[in-house]
Amino acid sequence: MKEFILNLLVGVEKKSLKSDEFEIITKLKKIKALKSDDEKYILNSQFRLGTVDVTKTGFGFLEQFNSNNRDLLIEENDLKNAQSGDIVLASQTKSRGRPKAKVELILHKDITIQVVYTQKNSSGIIGIDIKTQNIVHLRESQKSLKKLPPQTILKLDTMESKIIEVIGVLKDPKTDEKISLAMYDKSDEFSKAAKSEAYSFGDYIDGDMYEERIDLRAYDFCTIDPLTAKDFDDAIYYEKNEKILYVAIADVSEYVFPLGAIDKEAYNRGFSIYLPHKSIPMLPRNLSENICSLKPNVDRLAFVFQIFFDENMNVIDEKLGEAIINSKRRFNYDEVDKILEDKKASSQIDKQILKFLQPLQKDMNIVRSRRLKKSFDLSSDDVRMELDKNHNLIGLNIEKETPSHHLIEDCMLLANQAAAKILDNGIYRVHAEPRESKINQLLSNLADVGVVTQKEHKSLYPLFNELQKESSVRGFESHCDRLIIRAQQSAKYSSENIGHFGLGFKDYTHFTSPIRRYSDLVLHRLLKLKLKNDENRLKYQLKNISQICDKISKLERESARVEWDFKDRKFARWAKENIGKKVMATVVDLHKTPMAVLEDEDCYSARVFVIAHRNLNLFEKIEVEIIESDIISKDIRVNLIERI
Repeated sequence: MKEFILNLLVGVEKKSLKSDEFEIITKLKKIKALKSDDEKYILNSQFRLGTVDVTKTGFGFLEQFNSNNRDLLIEENDLKNAQSGDIVLASQTKSRGRPKAKVELILHKDITIQVVYTQKNSSGIIGIDIKTQNIVHLRESQKSLKKLPPQTILKLDTMESKIIEVIGVLKDPKTDEKISLAMYDKSDEFSKAAKSEAYSFGDYIDGDMYEERIDLRAYDFCTIDPLTAKDFDDAIYYEKNEKILYVAIADVSEYVFPLGAIDKEAYNRGFSIYLPHKSIPMLPRNLSENICSLKPNVDRLAFVFQIFFDENMNVIDEKLGEAIINSKRRFNYDEVDKILEDKKASSQIDKQILKFLQPLQKDMNIVRSRRLKKSFDLSSDDVRMELDKNHNLIGLNIEKETPSHHLIEDCMLLANQAAAKILDNGIYRVHAEPRESKINQLLSNLADVGVVTQKEHKSLYPLFNELQKESSVRGFESHCDRLIIRAQQSAKYSSENIGHFGLGFKDYTHFTSPIRRYSDLVLHRLLKLKLKNDENRLKYQLKNISQICDKISKLERESARVEWDFKDRKFARWAKENIGKKVMATVVDLHKTPMAVLEDEDCYSARVFVIAHRNLNLFEKIEVEIIESDIISKDIRVNLIERI
């Protein structure tokens, strides 16, 4: 959209307009902001285009597009409810002092939803934006606003500047979930149409009705997931003698039709969101937790890869087909780790599955070892919060990667690679190489703590491996891994296959989680059309694939921010109840105010700002005292007590 608005300065072709672009043109014509000829529309020269930046005190600035001129000041009364990041059309106003502008039209809202808390000042009850801390003037009467409790949380529609929902009050821990979801306009509720469509598929599948599918119900498939999982995307089975790996993925595209009610919601959600106490699914629960989920001992539709290996565990062939399976066991990671270590199984079905799990683990270790020679492996502890009935933080579970995690990961990576090879065009999971400036900063930071490279490397993979080994000797490998991750570009979805640097793959996509990722659902549709040689429909599905990739990448970032926001808010609430507590921490950032992560088992990985500091070093172990915590900003401040 920004590109289209920028093009108004030089002219946009009338015949190329899309529906949402034509809507903007109509608004601009109404206020006579456009000139036109037979072929193009172009902006009248007396108008200005740009992005608004609103200050905490209420006035704003127009950062003009395609101009080297100074930013234009916008008085509060001339903003027309524009917020920071909005793209606007403005007119320059006469003034003796600094050049000023007046917003004529908001062309694109950067944020359509705003979350504020109420606060009393000299003029009455106002709103304070939770994200920016900017003042928001509420349209409701002061009489009605004064009836609200102090620090009431409100969800606003920025297009109409009206209250959509009264979320609750800040002091209630149960509002944290609603705040985190509202800030990114996420919801647990589905439309009536989507729920009706989901329930129309019923509660069970009769496998005998699907004669055209490959019948794999006799195979001992199993799922391996976290203990708390409710949706099971993937199941595995291994023919150890023939060395054939079966990766079965829930066939969601059989139920979610393009442009249907469920599909529209799934496209706008993009991903499932996982909070400590609940999930916010991408699909209605009758699909995500029932008819699509590969639950044990029931027939389920699946999209299955057969991956064939030679005696050295090199992939020699891959076949994809629509199948029906009946998983024999739902494992969690701990159960699989235990039976792999003890080589014991309590039930007959577990004994049958153990017969292929052990050989599969052995063979996947070969695949993994070969892969890591051309990529790198970064450790990351998964910190799971435990909440009480009132949503207070009462404990943490630190889940480390184990053999069972590696086993499933390697199986899924193989299936994702296989899927990426099939399409000439499609949706890929790509990861570009880090920029040179980021690598230089990484090396500089690590050199400050004595981690330096002993030799030159032809590629980044051996360089990172050496840095990890050196950091491991000094006892801060996990913190080094965080710096390496920070130096990387973000992985994203793209219609252009540029490969995946982090994994060292030339071809890679996301195939294995269509219940919780829209990207995988789109890919399944493309693969099915490819298998059927339906080139016309495939071409149609690929028509807007670039825009779909961009949107899904944006939604992925938003979903992650919801999860981070919730966790950080819970840590801040815990810290507020523990003012004066002394805890151990590790310094992880040395900007203006040093940042550390807490090591206490009650608040492991919580980020804090060290106020009273004396030339701290990166990765230094320190003891700190919690002195302040702000639930709104999620900032926790600590004093340095002792350097360890």
